[in-house]
Amino acid sequence: MDDFTGLMLTIRFLDNNRSDVSIIGILFVTLIVVVIEQSTGKVHKVKIAPLEDEDFRGLTKKRYVFDWKLERAREAYKLMIQGDADILGVVSIDRIPEEWRLHIRLLTVSLENKGSKKQYENIAGNLITYIAKLALQEYAELACVSLKPKGKIAQHYIDKYGMNVTGITQSIELREILALIKTFDHD
Repeated sequence: MDDFTGLMLTIRFLDNNRSDVSIIGILFVTLIVVVIEQSTGKVHKVKIAPLEDEDFRGLTKKRYVFDWKLERAREAYKLMIQGDADILGVVSIDRIPEEWRLHIRLLTVSLENKGSKKQYENIAGNLITYIAKLALQEYAELACVSLKPKGKIAQHYIDKYGMNVTGITQSIELREILALIKTFDHD
């Protein structure tokens, strides 16, 4: 499931002239996840996997902003370069099935990967895309991913990831999810 090879998504759109739903196609998506080393432009394949108990010891508030130990009981994922145990980014989510939505509770990249002098590019984008793929797998064309941005980063989520303002949260649905996949799929 790490690369979602062979995930099948049936896309349905409401036909304005009819009251039913028509199937217009099937999309097969493979996500090859990479980060780009800023200093060299070198591309590194990464692995996104569930956080394990032993990971929480290394997820310090100083390096990862939040107290990730509080997320121990939550569904959470880590991003690492393949073959390297160093965690570059972390995300935790809540599943809200009655709204066909996955809500990103916390999302962060390691301290050295923030700002204009970051070591690697695309960490947060790959984590958001991974969660979007989980939403597609769970809810198909009704999939939604939301988050509640903190502070000035809200505009960044709109500009870089296509998030829409939805009250106090921001969210993406099928159109934006597919755009994210197109942006972050490096197959």
